[in-house]
Amino acid sequence: MFVDTVVLAGLGTVLLMIAFCGGVGYFIWKDAHKRKQS
Repeated sequence: MFVDTVVLAGLGTVLLMIAFCGGVGYFIWKDAHKRKQS
């Protein structure tokens, strides 16, 4: 597998997007769960 700067940049961008979306989604889900209980 040939790895160059473009491939690393693409993978890094995708991983950051997934991590960001997952973190925001988890925060919203947890916040909504707290509101339902209280």
